[in-house]
Amino acid sequence: MISATPTLRLSVLDRSRTREGEESARALRGTVDFAREAERLGYHRFWVSEHHGVPGVAGSAPTVLAAAVASATSRIRVGTGGVMLPNHRPMVVAEQFGVLAALFPGRIDMGLGRSVGFTDGVRRALGREKDAADDFGAQLAELLGYFDGSQHAHRGVHARPAEGLQVPAFVLATGAGADLAADAGLPLVIAAARGEERMLAAIDRYRARFRPSAQAADPYVVVSGTVAVADTAERAQELLVPEAWSGAYSRTHGEFPPLAPAAEIRARRMTERERAAYEQSLKGHIAGTPERAAAELTALVERSGADEFLVTTSTYDRTALLDSYRLLAEAVGQA
Repeated sequence: MISATPTLRLSVLDRSRTREGEESARALRGTVDFAREAERLGYHRFWVSEHHGVPGVAGSAPTVLAAAVASATSRIRVGTGGVMLPNHRPMVVAEQFGVLAALFPGRIDMGLGRSVGFTDGVRRALGREKDAADDFGAQLAELLGYFDGSQHAHRGVHARPAEGLQVPAFVLATGAGADLAADAGLPLVIAAARGEERMLAAIDRYRARFRPSAQAADPYVVVSGTVAVADTAERAQELLVPEAWSGAYSRTHGEFPPLAPAAEIRARRMTERERAAYEQSLKGHIAGTPERAAAELTALVERSGADEFLVTTSTYDRTALLDSYRLLAEAVGQA
């Protein structure tokens, strides 16, 4: 089942998606179990996400969850995709990652994003406004300064045990965020959320603008996206349905719900607006048999020149989800 280059580096981002009728604790335990399997399958990194007040996502404290994942594994790199820096004070983020890096040396990644709370209520609860992301560049510089001792925003203040530790930092970006990653000399993590053409243009800008830093001498690009794999193309497409409906529901109702079974979603009577959003959500992903998915993934990596691909697939059926990741790992010669 080898149909793509075995040098393709694959990683995982899991958002601890909840399922209808299940408690959030089940999703969090599922993330830890998933990480063990990802390590067994040879994935390079396992990252967890940050979402606040979202019914469909249990992962609200990524550094806490990363500690659980790192404790349950032994080799795979563990990190965040990402900690949303505008939601936090940089010193607190530095301290949290410092603790992680001290406990799990050489295994921790610090993925950082620019998003703020999903709703006005969540933003108020976090003590942030919509424009909090405008200061991301300064927040990032302060955060990195706590690790190398160069921060000057608060003279005489040191983040313990972060100072002196080497924790690779990544910037999660769309559009202008790629410029921030380039200016900081950090690896870029990017998805085709606004279309592949715009993603490729942002990657080109990032490479052209990149300034070498203590973190990275050269540009490093991680492309992220959904890859659904099954023994038939039809079953692979079925894996996309639960997440597509959650995305469509969030755009039409303002709330991101738990995952529902594919059969239940297909039987729904959708409004015209819901149907349009749902069908749009099914587009732009890689889905198919192992050979087909590996070929499409390899082609995307070649078009983008990506150094790594971060697989972000979610679906209702946990067994089918793990099978998808296993089939993909086998197809690229990784497992």
